[in-house]
Amino acid sequence: MLKHRFLVAQLGARMHYAIPRMLYEGGRLERFYTDICAVQGWPRLLRMLPVSLRPSGLRRLLGRVPHGVPNGKISALTSLGWAYSRARTRGRASEQAAEVHIAFGKKFCETILQKGLGKATATYTFNSAGLELMRAAKQIGLSTVMEQTIAPRAVELEILAEAVQRYPGWAKATPSGPYINAFIAREEEEWQHADLILCGSEFVYSAVVSRGGPVDKCRVVPYGVDNLFQLDRGPRRPGPLRVLTVGEVGLRKGSPVVWEAAKMVGEQARFRMVGGQVVPFEMLKNKPANVELVGVVPRSDILEQYRWADVFLLPSLCEGSATVIYEALMSGLPVICTKNSGSIVEDGISGFIVPTLDPIQVAECILTLVRQLKRLVELSTAARACAESVGISTYRQRLLATLEKLPR
Repeated sequence: MLKHRFLVAQLGARMHYAIPRMLYEGGRLERFYTDICAVQGWPRLLRMLPVSLRPSGLRRLLGRVPHGVPNGKISALTSLGWAYSRARTRGRASEQAAEVHIAFGKKFCETILQKGLGKATATYTFNSAGLELMRAAKQIGLSTVMEQTIAPRAVELEILAEAVQRYPGWAKATPSGPYINAFIAREEEEWQHADLILCGSEFVYSAVVSRGGPVDKCRVVPYGVDNLFQLDRGPRRPGPLRVLTVGEVGLRKGSPVVWEAAKMVGEQARFRMVGGQVVPFEMLKNKPANVELVGVVPRSDILEQYRWADVFLLPSLCEGSATVIYEALMSGLPVICTKNSGSIVEDGISGFIVPTLDPIQVAECILTLVRQLKRLVELSTAARACAESVGISTYRQRLLATLEKLPR
């Protein structure tokens, strides 16, 4: 059977362009369409600026480089991407954000269709940003693959509604409105046009099924990360247990659970939260003294954060399969997370799986490691042993083996 050649359509730099890179390495990439990247158009010229003159926003833009994908395979829709970025900045409210995402997802697909699909025999898209492309592909006999990168929006909103009741100061009422409904409908219609739906975790798979998604089309393919996260940790430094969280500080990531657990643990542990903040200003007054908010850290500096830590914590309410957990395991950190984080952590072996919205369980896990340093070493050793299974090469093998079964 001849191998498919994929046209990948991806808004943003998701997972540092892992999908087009792996498909190219596997000899399967026909074309990669994206919005803004730093190797084409005017963003490429900005690389000539001295590092000292690059503001943080520009540094993030210049970091959008599809390493491992030849420039000749890339089509960057820079004007569309720039307009999308500005529209997202203006429309931060959930209803506005849904409207913007729908409009530009549709425009993205239509622009790709105008430019042509080349010799592709299949398309690879991501939830909510591939509907028009998938429709057209099916009409001309191409196969269609979509990746459900997070639990469907309808399921996410159900989960957040419970969290809002529990932690009302952390977010407004659960988003609703015609564009939210349209987003849900768009996402679920994509399932009907897909020949294959890839889910990063059992959590996402179950969420799709709970919304009536086609079970026979869904396959679970866990992710992977680059080997650069492997660290030689050395002996643990004395002092309070160092607990790291990486990701947006807000309700969906379970940040109020981190704060409550930190209060329970007290001076026996220090907590560091790395990532942008969507915490209402009035809630910042309740931040525990043993919690440090670092803000966004450049990818080039994130290794130092993993090196600082003894334990990784991510009590997320809703994810796809959080890649920061893969990074933490590869760096030798035991992980405390929820089932909803979509992780591959083995409970009691490479970390602990705790229920969502349960700071008591989180605190108990942390105190166990404070009191049993031998257990901490055992979990850390097991986490480091996961390096091969969480690596990008293993992810590529899983992905290509699954795509091999896609019919021609």
